[in-house]
Amino acid sequence: MNNPMPADFALKELAPKELVPKELAPQINAHFNGKFEVELKYRLADREAFWARLSAKSPEVMLEDNLEHDCYFDSPSASLAAEHKSLCIREMQPSGIMLWIVKGPEKDRCEAVNITDANKAKSMLRTLGYQCVLEIKKRRSVYFLGQFHLTLDRLEGLGDFAELAIVTDDETMLQSYEAQLVALAAELGLNESQREFLSYKQLQQALQQ
Repeated sequence: MNNPMPADFALKELAPKELVPKELAPQINAHFNGKFEVELKYRLADREAFWARLSAKSPEVMLEDNLEHDCYFDSPSASLAAEHKSLCIREMQPSGIMLWIVKGPEKDRCEAVNITDANKAKSMLRTLGYQCVLEIKKRRSVYFLGQFHLTLDRLEGLGDFAELAIVTDDETMLQSYEAQLVALAAELGLNESQREFLSYKQLQQALQQ
């Protein structure tokens, strides 16, 4: 596989539109169904070195080099943030995937559902009194390594990141999965000094302050 991120990275739309391969539908359903997400995020000092280690494992490709546009909604009083919850409408191009994502209040609680009309979803939220309080754009590639999925991200102003994760309904497995992800990260040349414990939302908010 070629490096999924061209050197002349820019946050712009891609064309032509290219859907996720249908044959991956069972894999996608298996990887992203569940109420809980165990996720480890790492800053990448050397993207090329990380990509070399990852590609050596021959990961299965879900999608590469998609532009993700996240719009986070909250009430004017920031009631969701006060309850440690987040509500996001995500649009992905050129895959055409659109998601409604809710996280919190627990650290590992995360649920997402496919939607077919992001603009209508945003309009409905505004009708309910919510407003888009933060927008984040990133380039993302998504891969499968066994039961885990891995994203390779680049965010304007924040840099390069890798996220290793698994989604599950089994709350009793959260600690075990975290240990397995730490071991996988080590195999990929990542260490604890590279861990990033803030969400992209929190990092973007800090950048704007």
